Amino acid sequence: MTTTPTAASAYWEPLWSEGRRYRQLDDTENRLLEDHLGPGRARPALDIGCGDGALARRLAQLGYRTTGIDCSPTAIALAAAQDPGPGIVPVWQCMDFTTDDLGTLPEPAYAAITCRLVYRWIDDKAVFLDRVRRLLAPGGTFWVVTEIAGRRPATDPLQNLGITPAQAELLTAGWSTVHTADLDVLRCYALRP
Repeated sequence: MTTTPTAASAYWEPLWSEGRRYRQLDDTENRLLEDHLGPGRARPALDIGCGDGALARRLAQLGYRTTGIDCSPTAIALAAAQDPGPGIVPVWQCMDFTTDDLGTLPEPAYAAITCRLVYRWIDDKAVFLDRVRRLLAPGGTFWVVTEIAGRRPATDPLQNLGITPAQAELLTAGWSTVHTADLDVLRCYALRP
């Protein structure tokens, strides 16, 4: 387990440790995830920025051998404390995907890599996407759920929280298949090499 503090963990750890929680998965998002990723059939999946582990547990329920990673030790502890029982328990690992050694992950490649409510916060998106591509198995799917800037009311102070059109273009460039689905202020992307 990697525990070296990074800029990301210095930002996220206090939020998690002070009780901050984030948007939960809903039925619509779960259906989209299942439609685009399909059954796991014991293939490996990686959830980047797993937070409390809800998405990683959902991947495990779909039959994936799932690893959930987050740079916050508190988030990882929270995720591990909510494990539902034998047979569908993800592996939890504290690491910063953007800077830590990817060789410390339990698998060399993943059939599914997910990134929910994280992409917007990545500083160097091109490097991040390169690291994802190196870990995505042939035929795999990169599932991204992110807020789109400008979807909140103009009076909302968080109106520009999401990704810009240029950042969305960077995210979708270079994939052979791109599928999207909108959920209020969020957009789901299923990206395949």
